[in-house]
Amino acid sequence: MRHRTLGDLRTSAVGLGAMPLSVEGRPDEARALATVHAALDAGVTLLDTADSYHLPGDEPGHNERLVARALAAHGPGAADVLVATKGGRGRPADGGWTVTGSPRHLKAAAEASLRRLGTEAIGLYQLHKPDPAVPFEESVGALRELLDEGKIRYAGVSNTTTDQIRRAHALLGDRLVSVQNQYSPAVRDSDPELRLCTELGLAFLPWSPLGGISRSALDRHTPPDGSGSGSGSGTGIADAFHAVAHDRGISPQQLCLAWLLARSPVMVPIPGASRPSTIRDSAGAADLDLTPEETERLDAATDPAPVAHG
Repeated sequence: MRHRTLGDLRTSAVGLGAMPLSVEGRPDEARALATVHAALDAGVTLLDTADSYHLPGDEPGHNERLVARALAAHGPGAADVLVATKGGRGRPADGGWTVTGSPRHLKAAAEASLRRLGTEAIGLYQLHKPDPAVPFEESVGALRELLDEGKIRYAGVSNTTTDQIRRAHALLGDRLVSVQNQYSPAVRDSDPELRLCTELGLAFLPWSPLGGISRSALDRHTPPDGSGSGSGSGTGIADAFHAVAHDRGISPQQLCLAWLLARSPVMVPIPGASRPSTIRDSAGAADLDLTPEETERLDAATDPAPVAHG
C-alpha cells in the first residue's frame, strides 16, 4: 500500500468510507466488521465516518460505534489507523439531511463523537457542511477551540468552496489538513478546490469517488467504441473506464481510483464498501500505475465543459 500525507501524518493512499455500513441497505454487523477488518488487512489506515451516518431518525453515532468496535476487535495495527469523523449534519426521521454549524452544536457533537470512538482525541475532525445560517468563521472557530483543547488533533472541512478553504486555512493554519468534497469522473465541479488543495498541501478526500462509471457498453455486451457524451454520468465516461479496465484485467472501480490518485499528490480517495471483497479491490488501486495513453483517454472522457467557479 502506497501512502500519502495529511499534515504530518502518513496514511494509506486509499481510505475506507464507512458510511455504507450504517445507512439504508447496510449489511449485518458481522459483515460490516469483516469489511473494516479486510480494509485494515489490505493496508488501509484511514477510516472516514460521521456522527450522522445512521438510519433516518435513529440515534446518532451508529457508524462511529461500529468503527470503534472493529478497531478494538482487530488487535495489532489498529493504533496506527487515523479515524476521521465529521459533525454538523443530522438525519431526521424523514430521511433528509439537516445542517447545524453553530459552535455550541459542533463542540457538543465532537465531545459525543470522542466518547463513542473511545480515544483520547479525535484524529481528524471535519466540519461536515457549512451552515448558511451561521457565519463560516464561527463554525471553523469551534474547530480551532477543539484543537486548542486537545480534543481533536487535526481539522478538516467538507463541501466547501475555494473561498471557504482559504478562510479556514487563514484561521487554522497548518492544523487544517484536509478538504472533503464530492469528486469523481462524472462530477468534476471541485476541480478548482482540488487545485487549491494541491497548492496549499491539503489532503483532498473525494466523497462518492466512483460516480459515472456504473454504466458501460461492455455491460450491454456490445463493443465500446468510445462514443457518447463524455459528460455527466453518461456512457461516454463509463465506456472509457470499462474498456481500459477490461484491457488491464482489473475492475473499473479500481481503475477509477487509480485515475483519481494520478490527478494530484494530495488526492486520497475514500470509497465506500459493504463487503470485504470490495474494499480489497479498492485498496489495490494504490499500487496501480496508469500509462500516459490510458490517462489521456480517461481524461478526455471526463473533461467537463468549462464553467465559472468561485
